[in-house]
Amino acid sequence: MPGSTGTRIRALWYPSRGAAIVVSRERHPHTPSCPPTASLPRRGARSGPSSRPSCGSLPLPTSPAIGRAGLFTVLIGAALPFLDFFIVNVALPTIDDDLDAGPALLEMVVGGYGVAYAVLLVLGGRLGDMVGRRRLFVWGTAAFGVTSVACGLAPDAWSLVAARIAQGAAAALMLPQVLATIQATTSGERRTRAMSLYSGTAGVASAVGQVLGGVLVSVDLAGTGWRSIFLINAPIAAAALLLALRSVPETRSANPARVDVRGTLLLTLSLVSLLVPLTEGRSTGWPLWSWVLLGVFPLATAALVAVERREERAGRTPLVPPSLLRVHSVRSGLAVIAPFSVGWGGFMFVLAVVLQEGLRLGPMTAGLALLPMCAAYLAGSMAGPRLAARYGRRVVTAGALIQLTGLTTVLATFWFGWDGLGAAGPGPGLAIQGLGQGLLIPPTLRIVLSEIPVDRAGVGSGVMVTTQQAFMALGVATMGSLFLSLAPSAGMREALLITFGAQLLVVVATVLLSLRLPGSLR
Repeated sequence: MPGSTGTRIRALWYPSRGAAIVVSRERHPHTPSCPPTASLPRRGARSGPSSRPSCGSLPLPTSPAIGRAGLFTVLIGAALPFLDFFIVNVALPTIDDDLDAGPALLEMVVGGYGVAYAVLLVLGGRLGDMVGRRRLFVWGTAAFGVTSVACGLAPDAWSLVAARIAQGAAAALMLPQVLATIQATTSGERRTRAMSLYSGTAGVASAVGQVLGGVLVSVDLAGTGWRSIFLINAPIAAAALLLALRSVPETRSANPARVDVRGTLLLTLSLVSLLVPLTEGRSTGWPLWSWVLLGVFPLATAALVAVERREERAGRTPLVPPSLLRVHSVRSGLAVIAPFSVGWGGFMFVLAVVLQEGLRLGPMTAGLALLPMCAAYLAGSMAGPRLAARYGRRVVTAGALIQLTGLTTVLATFWFGWDGLGAAGPGPGLAIQGLGQGLLIPPTLRIVLSEIPVDRAGVGSGVMVTTQQAFMALGVATMGSLFLSLAPSAGMREALLITFGAQLLVVVATVLLSLRLPGSLR
């Protein structure tokens, strides 16, 4: 309509006080009006109706809304990385028999993917902000398909390790674009629903990965054996790529920041110096290099913090902005995600070993034992956001308490019913645990992203998923190493008791940290 007035929203990042949404008036038809300015809470401020920006959830005018087909497409991209983190767990014995890999290389098959994935996630989010999130999603999806084929055709163990590292790097390009696209192209109730679908997809894909891996190894499609767990990704990635070109809108930052080279290198060094020795140290006998790397970790982390603070004080956008971590919703949400991810990653790895090596179940039966957890997680993740809108933070705390109850039930089931325990035995405990996790994670993910401006959606989602993935890999390394080091001398049942007992403490920490989340999850 001639002469109508609209609103232009720009999301800016200020070193002194985090992020702000700056609103200016301009001639633009059919654009809702907003207050003159709105800003995120000052450092240390708690979220709530009074401090929440009224227009902060609106997408930039240049970001069209995503349709159902586009959302379905990016959710496929969200499922693949989580699926492939866990899909190898039940296939490891078969891979060992076929390639004569040995314990150290088998742990690298799991850990190499996780380390590469965690190291490059924040950079993947930054690049998506710069060059376009759909473009990088397409590139990452194509690379994931190619590297999956390389894994499936690997002639020896070292080739498989190299392909898995490349596959993790491809996943790091793809996954941050999913959350950033959702953040940039949805608002209000649609964003709540999309985030619920994302978290449900990620959680179910993690559990289904082990189910699918067991089924594929047992079915032995066309004589491919364990190789089919990787080759199946190729047609899925190809379909996602074609759908993305047709249905996913392109979004990018209005003020793209340059790549923080020093921050990227220091973050890489920090994660590698922690995760590699913890993943490989036990199986290689804790050689000197593992202790040297562990000694490098605190130095690299301190240097990263100093460099990122200096970058932000100079008015530049660092790879991990310290002001981002001063926003209460981000800081408190990540504090819940970290222990949850440690427990989840370690639990799934140890459970796969116990079902096959302890209870002597076949790959398919071991995988199908997780179906109750998958179904309950999906139900919880669908109900969680609606309950959170009504009851707020209490839903996250309730989910953590339900998870604690489920884990205790699983532990008791294995301890008292070890002899003769079949695949259905741990089912009730796994279902309770899955329900609690489904109630816990979707609202927490939304909390982390709720006050991050659209202009920095890639950075925010990259930091969040890096936290999730790094601590998941840390859980596999620490809890897996604890279990595998105890099992030969103490016995598998006793090792399971000690390991899951340690996880109980981690879940208790999750319960306590959930009390620090913002009271309102709207």
